[in-house]
Amino acid sequence: MGEEETTRIREWWVPRRGPRTLRLLIGLSFYPYSLMNASYVLIGSLLAPSVHFYRMAGMAVVYLLAVGVSAHSLDAMAPNRPWGEFLTRGQLEALALASLVPALAVGLFYALAYAPLLIPVGIAELFFLLAYNLELFGGAFHSDLWFAASWGFLPVIAGFVVQTDAVSIPSLAGGAFGFFTAFVEISASRPYKALRRGEGDESQVASKLESVLKGIVLAVIATAAFLLSRALFG
Repeated sequence: MGEEETTRIREWWVPRRGPRTLRLLIGLSFYPYSLMNASYVLIGSLLAPSVHFYRMAGMAVVYLLAVGVSAHSLDAMAPNRPWGEFLTRGQLEALALASLVPALAVGLFYALAYAPLLIPVGIAELFFLLAYNLELFGGAFHSDLWFAASWGFLPVIAGFVVQTDAVSIPSLAGGAFGFFTAFVEISASRPYKALRRGEGDESQVASKLESVLKGIVLAVIATAAFLLSRALFG
């Protein structure tokens, strides 16, 4: 089988042209889903009664580093090597660590300076980052429900907490939005990946699932953009 059948280089967000290594790095970033994850942080922050925009931006960067780079680097070390062998295991571990350390440093700064409640949220997220992506504990946490809780619900809560050092009914409602949209995304993503690997009829079903994935990503980003524009321009 060729590279396109053994790696995820055909994913919809990966450029069709350009140097192979660059295309694989872009693919490894999962940038649409990483932006979706950061958008949850913005949504949580923008639900707060008053918004400190630098805290919101800093927490979004934390998630872009921790999830967009570190988590996806760990995920790329899976036995099936979804992005092939263009990076060694040592290089992936170094990339994961190089992004995770500054993410933890920024998160800890915000926790100590403004919002101690971020500490338990951060501990939970670090646990899920390792347990989900490395499939620890026999893969017990590598499920759709835990994915939605860790990368949908908790980022909204983190965004709200960094502003208020509290959890409220609106933040929990926002967290529910994060949970259910992330759940839809991962529920569509798994069969989509199977079809991309040739484990079924790939044509119309894969196309529809790809549309679902694009739609849910854009819906979350658009929600964050709407809330941000309302906060900025009234």
